[in-house]
Amino acid sequence: MKTINIPYYTSSLPLHIEEAHLAAVITAKMHEYDPGKSEEELVRAALQNPIGTPRLRELAKGKRKVVLVTSDHTRAVPSKITLPILLAEIREGNPEADITILIATGLHRATTEAEQRKMFGDQIVDNEKIAINDAFQPEDFTYVCALPSGAGFQCNKLAVECDLLLTEGFIEPHFFAGFSGGRKSILPGICSQETVNENHSFKAIASPYSTTGVLEHNPIHEDMIFAARKVNVQFTFNVALDGKKKIVAAFAGDLEESHAKGVEFIREMSQCPSITGDIVITSNGGYPLDQNLYQSPKAVATAEACAGEDGVIIMCCSCFDGMGGTHFEKLIVAGTPEEIEADLSKIPPKETIPEQWCAQIYSRILKKHKVILVTTYLDHELVKKANMIPASSPDEALAMAREMKGQDAKVVVIPDGVSVLAVKE
Repeated sequence: MKTINIPYYTSSLPLHIEEAHLAAVITAKMHEYDPGKSEEELVRAALQNPIGTPRLRELAKGKRKVVLVTSDHTRAVPSKITLPILLAEIREGNPEADITILIATGLHRATTEAEQRKMFGDQIVDNEKIAINDAFQPEDFTYVCALPSGAGFQCNKLAVECDLLLTEGFIEPHFFAGFSGGRKSILPGICSQETVNENHSFKAIASPYSTTGVLEHNPIHEDMIFAARKVNVQFTFNVALDGKKKIVAAFAGDLEESHAKGVEFIREMSQCPSITGDIVITSNGGYPLDQNLYQSPKAVATAEACAGEDGVIIMCCSCFDGMGGTHFEKLIVAGTPEEIEADLSKIPPKETIPEQWCAQIYSRILKKHKVILVTTYLDHELVKKANMIPASSPDEALAMAREMKGQDAKVVVIPDGVSVLAVKE
């Protein structure tokens, strides 16, 4: 009997499985990667050697209003480490700079002060100017241009009107943008709800290029990179994280060049051949990404790449913060997967409902696969209404899956489904 720990909330849940039934355990190489430097050393080295731009301290000279876009409470960006170093670098070049830290929420709820203190530390919350993007306040945005897709690009005025705009984030495989990081800080991070919705329309999500690991011809990525260039992001800083959310690599400099280097590193560290199983068990990597059901299609999409014909997917996701967005909750319980997908397909891009993309992706997967959701926080009756099967532990879920697929079913385990890029060979 083998025990595998599956990330769950701030800890993990044990999975017990006979090795004879275990087809594979798929993990990213990054979880074992030793960069040979401390997290702070990696950050400083990247800032000292930017890719495709002068140092940030040079860019800051003579700039009065500086806006630094960072991620919200749903992302594991280690800002307690990165922000103080970034701020010091800016002030090294311009001690008088008027700096605003702008939290990129996309369509998520506002980040609370308690969450900010956890993310940034008391020193930054008490002494720095912090603004939170609110996609639902039209007066906070200004129209910039039309995007390649035809969507209207409305961006937060703070970013549009500043003298120096920079972003920080982290890079990992993303289930429809190809990879996270870089340009995503702007779109969807600090855009109006109309811009985010249209970028995430049914048509865009349904594109065969809107998938994990694909940037070329990806319509969602193309809009994002165009938007970030239009508001003149002059510097971007991204990190790569291991399974413990520790920095193992850092990339700074030009929006596209430095992000491309980061993507190259992530691809090398996360790409694995997909191994087919009758049952695939995964998680959303624990906190913060498993805090609600709205975030969880990321890992379910990874599991989909390994699930055989009619394969059962087991998703471990705490959902301690509930379903997530209110629109998503209404959509995901609105009918069968077939009915939900059919209804969403009729919605024109400019009428896209907030959060419909997660219901769309779930419906696509649920049409082909049973999904068992392991959660000890979300009401199990609500899980059933969302066309999923509730369970309280990985072992309970595995027993359920075996009833469906047979006691000798082959099992593939992807402990952290967000960090893995499974590719069919």
